[in-house]
Amino acid sequence: MIPLPMREIAPGAVHVPGWLTLDEQRHLVQACRSWATGPVPIRHTVLPGGGVMSVQTVCVGWHWQPYKYTRLAHDVNGRKVADFPDWLGDLGRRAVAEAYDRPSDDYEPDTALINFYDGQAKMGMHQDKDERSDAPVVSLSIGDTCVFRFGNTATRGKPYTDVELASGDLFVFGGPSRYAYHGVPKVYPGTGDPATGLASGRLNITMRVTGLR
Repeated sequence: MIPLPMREIAPGAVHVPGWLTLDEQRHLVQACRSWATGPVPIRHTVLPGGGVMSVQTVCVGWHWQPYKYTRLAHDVNGRKVADFPDWLGDLGRRAVAEAYDRPSDDYEPDTALINFYDGQAKMGMHQDKDERSDAPVVSLSIGDTCVFRFGNTATRGKPYTDVELASGDLFVFGGPSRYAYHGVPKVYPGTGDPATGLASGRLNITMRVTGLR
């Protein structure tokens, strides 16, 4: 199928359907499987109030726990997460260049959060604001299609735009939309292609620049 055209959802927020090739998706799935088994394994993150996130998360580069980044995963097993690989940074720079049609040599992501959604998992509306940098967030989707709700910077409610993100899609948000609320209210089970190496569920890889040292 011919991918849908790229479109700007809001100023600085760009959806690029079908950006990843099938081989790139397979490579990412293999990498995510490796990261999921350690040194800090994938888990359901426990929130400060005692709630448990329905998605499962594993990190590379820096460990994220609500609501900060640390070198050691004190809330899991106290170990350091896997290093952020150079090839993933190269992919992030390509993504920013594609979305914004400009050179992206200055984009230096140093962490990635990998979220796995089963058929029932959701993500509430939230801002990515634990970073000290306002560099763009690069989001890659593999597996089942989801509804990605992209809102505004002032409130979790309307106005927002619902976008379907399918396997291979790229979504970049920065500039005026860097701190927009966003979430995933629904995943459509069984819509992914097993040829990616992911038999079911959805993987979302988000690259960020922490601004930390």
